[in-house]
Amino acid sequence: MANSSQIDQISERVERLLLRYQELQRTNVLLGAQVDALTQERDSLKSRLGAARARVDALLERLPETSIGTKQQSTA
Repeated sequence: MANSSQIDQISERVERLLLRYQELQRTNVLLGAQVDALTQERDSLKSRLGAARARVDALLERLPETSIGTKQQSTA
């Protein structure tokens, strides 16, 4: 009788462990999807930042030299 009870307890624990394992697998898949989405978002933001920097650099190059010198003299 004690053996039967022990086997039942072990069986119950194994069932719980299997359920927990399946739960963790599902969670891992969801977290992997989130990592992929965040990686894509990060790459997109880096690309947008690079484009914005390029636009700012292009605008700075278009500024006439005299206006830059005038601004620097007026702040000094």
